[in-house]
Amino acid sequence: MNARRPAAVMIAIAQRAPHGIIFIQRSEEMRSHAGQIGLPGGGMDDIDAGDLRATALREMHEEVGVAPELVTIIAQLPDIRARINRYVVTPFVAVYEQTPLVIDGSETVGVFTVPLHTVLTELRDGLTEYAGLSIPTPILDFGDHHIWGLTGLILASFVGRWKDGELARTVEAMLHHA
Repeated sequence: MNARRPAAVMIAIAQRAPHGIIFIQRSEEMRSHAGQIGLPGGGMDDIDAGDLRATALREMHEEVGVAPELVTIIAQLPDIRARINRYVVTPFVAVYEQTPLVIDGSETVGVFTVPLHTVLTELRDGLTEYAGLSIPTPILDFGDHHIWGLTGLILASFVGRWKDGELARTVEAMLHHA
């Protein structure tokens, strides 16, 4: 029996308006999810000592250059099991202080942000064509970026928690509305 490998991702919301959430485009050279758009994150390593928060913070620093001391983790969302690999992914919601985003070219070919309001209002259910299949998935289109699959499922979980109210109140209290 193959055990699922723990992984963590960060839904990182900028403290200042328009409160962009960080997304990455993975390198075509990656073993998993090559070329796809995702959230900063990855598999747990020994250095994380079994702490998924440490995994999320380490991966965010490695992939986009945001130091852990600039990040405040607010919430942990329910685990999501990836359909096409052996990961069980734990999403964290955080607010980060703006800093230049610097990509790790070995894992990431691009980084961009999507305004929080856009994620909350434009995520929708739809179909994505992939490998000759029509896959039902939450979808967010932003500019030239098509966000779907596991990342879409994570965003749907986030939006659901946001609409419940408590997460929204907690995050809003930490944001600067300049």
